[in-house]
Amino acid sequence: MQKNKLTLYIFIALVLGVIAGYIYNATVINAINTKMSAAEAQIKSIDLRIAAIKDTTTADFKALKIQRTEQAKVRKESDTAREDKLVGFTVLSDIFLRLIKMIVAPLVFTTLVVGVAKVGDIKAVGRIGGKTLLWFLSATLVSLALGMLLVNFFKPGEAMYLPLPDSHLSTGIQKTALSLRDFIGHVFPKSFIEAMANNEILQIVVFSLFFGVATAAIGEKGEVVIKALDAIAHVILKITGYVMQLAPLAVFGAITAIIAKQGLGILSTYAIFIGEFYFSLLILWLVIVLAGFAVLQKRAFNLVARIKDAMLIAFSTSTSEAAYPKVLLELERFGCNNKIVSFVLPLGYSFNLDGSMMYMTFASLFLAQSYGIHLAFSQQLSMLLVLMLTSKGIAGVPRASLVVIAGTISLFNIPEAGLALLIGIDPLLDMGRSATNVLGNAMATAVVSKWEGELKD
Repeated sequence: MQKNKLTLYIFIALVLGVIAGYIYNATVINAINTKMSAAEAQIKSIDLRIAAIKDTTTADFKALKIQRTEQAKVRKESDTAREDKLVGFTVLSDIFLRLIKMIVAPLVFTTLVVGVAKVGDIKAVGRIGGKTLLWFLSATLVSLALGMLLVNFFKPGEAMYLPLPDSHLSTGIQKTALSLRDFIGHVFPKSFIEAMANNEILQIVVFSLFFGVATAAIGEKGEVVIKALDAIAHVILKITGYVMQLAPLAVFGAITAIIAKQGLGILSTYAIFIGEFYFSLLILWLVIVLAGFAVLQKRAFNLVARIKDAMLIAFSTSTSEAAYPKVLLELERFGCNNKIVSFVLPLGYSFNLDGSMMYMTFASLFLAQSYGIHLAFSQQLSMLLVLMLTSKGIAGVPRASLVVIAGTISLFNIPEAGLALLIGIDPLLDMGRSATNVLGNAMATAVVSKWEGELKD
């Protein structure tokens, strides 16, 4: 499939997915959603009545508890039925994402080992790593600060007028622990095989760095290993080409499932918040491209044009990992040296998630606004620094952004139950975050290549 045709097919799949999702929601899913909403309303009413009863030994209390159990069962059964109705669409994106996950870990290992071995000098690896982390930290700070500034400017929490969830209710999202031990657990592998099996990118990077430096250090004997891994990397990239043929189908399935599940009605309910967040992402895109332009000049725009397919894939599937192999290919075609690409890009997927960074400050302060909690500038700055630390190295955690937010807002006395406002629309927001993460990592890799004098014309 030619590059321009792939973009067209993905875009067509995107449009068809929205149409199919709307129709399927109206004809099949809406009845289930109505049943779920009725059950949730009943549960909320029963909870209020239970809270008003002081004597828990009365017959009324026991009857209400039984009613609540029955309604909770109805809600759970409806949710299961809805998921069953959507499985035909979700299986399309699931197959694609599984194939991508199959590729990513061995691709990171082989390309990074070859890249580091070709660099050879440990000092050169340290120099490249230093420049990479400098860009990543700067980008993280800018993304978090921009999210903080824009949410204070727009004040979406004050404008939405949505009923807040009860502060005592649980969202089911486990808070992230703010401990050094957990961070180290995500960085340093206890088993290379386990890291590969779980797609722990940061752990694979650490092992690959050791392996690459050691391979270069043994001289001629290591050349055989380098050639073998280089050949394997090219085989995996060929597989990537085959897998990408399925991208339009995956896009169609993912978009159809999201729209069918939530319906277009959720867009009107949350229009203000979604609109302001996506406008903020566009501003962040502009900042990233301008930062790239300062180093790459006009070639920064050429890079954006090259990775548009990868950004569309990340947007549609709500995961930047799905775009990793495509971004790697396009960066090398752009002129970046493969040793730089294979070193910087995997690190970016753990340390340089610009879209996710902006979302964390934007969403956290949105929840504070929704509850009418005023946070002074010093408190917001503290939140920014906490988010900067707690967000590193958790790229492999499911619903990572919500997990980090849950762990952070509790430090500022913002009720965790407020996350219920975000859970329903998080897949829609995750689409924009994922596309932004791809742009940020691609630009970072190209800039570091330029700084190292390794960018071909």
